[in-house]
Order: sequence, then structure tokens, then C-alpha cells
Amino acid sequence: MPATFRELLDGPGLVVAPGAWDAIGARLVEQAGFPLVYMTGAGTAVSRGFPDYGLLTLTEMAANAAVLAGSVSVPVLADADTGYGNELNVTRTVREYEARGVAGIHLEDQVSPKRCGHLDGKEVVDRDRFVSKIEAAVAARSSDEFVIVARTDAVSTRGLDDAIDRANTALDAGADVAFVEAPPTVEDAAAVPERVHGPCLLNIVPGGKTPVLDLADAEAMGYKLAIVPTLLLKTVLAAGDAVLRDLAERRVVPGGTGTISDVFARFGAADWDAIRGTDF
Repeated sequence: MPATFRELLDGPGLVVAPGAWDAIGARLVEQAGFPLVYMTGAGTAVSRGFPDYGLLTLTEMAANAAVLAGSVSVPVLADADTGYGNELNVTRTVREYEARGVAGIHLEDQVSPKRCGHLDGKEVVDRDRFVSKIEAAVAARSSDEFVIVARTDAVSTRGLDDAIDRANTALDAGADVAFVEAPPTVEDAAAVPERVHGPCLLNIVPGGKTPVLDLADAEAMGYKLAIVPTLLLKTVLAAGDAVLRDLAERRVVPGGTGTISDVFARFGAADWDAIRGTDF
């Protein structure tokens, strides 16, 4: 049996979770041997034709999280944005994600509608309001196995000291992991796990606000979790652009490798074949 999210947090080493936005990506992450899948909010948004500007609803996000959680045997950590409102909405958010088999969520302190953490123009709510929502999230879960990650975007508007204070206060309020988003320098990134008194998550976004760290360096700094939300997204976009451009210019369909049956095999065809038998 794969380790639970809680077991991963309690175990040794850095836990790495590449981002996925659908069952295809989630299966790729699992089949590559990663112990945790991250449901990227940015990927979920763009898969529905929107930028990551807080335009999706709780219903859309929780439904997508259910698809990912039902597609893999490893745990799924999902983006839950700001919790979609006040403490009442946060309570429902936790219940909806937990009921769908998601292993944990992260909640942030941005003003709604939020923006991608690596864009300019972010605003954050007062610390007390953020902490109140974290307290509501912790109280709403039916099991301590459901992991609450407290994310703060305060670095860009209020500075690193304020962000670290928010992270520590959120941990004191019952959050399991602290997520200080977008520290702008290597020194700032290293300071987070030194000064936060609990497990810390690092968001690795090439082209974003934080210098890209090697996973070994992130682990040496003391981070417990690393999410890589845009790795598959940017790779798929680049590969798609290239193959479609080649198709348009050369008018030749590339053969590729393997068969259609090979594709379906990666998504459980053998299990379904066993159910229906061989007489069909």
C-alpha cells in the first residue's frame, strides 16, 4: 500500500509532488514513482480556458480534485485557493475535498479573487482573518489524516518577516504544514525553514518569483515538501506546439511509438478486461 500523506510527512527526506490537472497527468506522476500528486490550481484553471486569476469555483475545483484522487493510489494534495469565502465557506471546502478522497489541501491568505502566487498585483487579508480561516479548516476535517497546509502570499506585499509570522501563527492554529509563497531570493528561501517552527513546503516554479532550487538544495535547507506545479503543463504546451507546427508545415502525421492498446494499458485496461472476461 502506498504511504498516506501523513506518513510521508512523518517519514524521512523531502517529499516531491509534481503537478497534474487531470487523470492523465496524475497517472504519469504516479507511474513515475512519485509518492504524492499535487493538483495544480493553475493547471486546473487553464484546462478550463482561464488564467490562474481565481475564476474557478469550489464546485469546479473539488470536482477536479475528485477525478485525480480517484485515478491514483497515492495521496493527492490539492489547491483550494482562499477557501472560497469566509469561515463558513472554508468549512464546506474542507468537507467537500475530504469527502472526495483528497489527502490534503492548501489554503491561502490572498484577497479574493486571488492570483497566481508568482504574478504581481497580489493582496493579502489581515493576519487574524487568515488564522481564523485556518482554525475553521482544522475544525472542519473529520480526520486528522486530512492535511491542512497554510499558505501565505505576504512576502510580496508585507515582507518576509510578516510572512514567517503568519506561517508560525497558522501552525499554532493547527495547520500541519507552512507554505510561504514566492520568496524572491535563495537567502529568503533558506530562511523559511530555519525560522518557521514546523514542516515547510517549497513551490518550485521556473519562470516565477523564486529562484529555481535543485531538490537536493531544498532538502538541505530543511524543506519537507516540494511541489512542481507547472512542469507537466509547460512541457505539454511546448510539445503540443512543436508537433502541431510540424503537422501544419509538413502535412505528415507522425507515427509515434507503441499502439493505442499500449496507451489504454497505462489507464487500467487489464483490470477492466478481467471484469468483462474474454467472451466479448
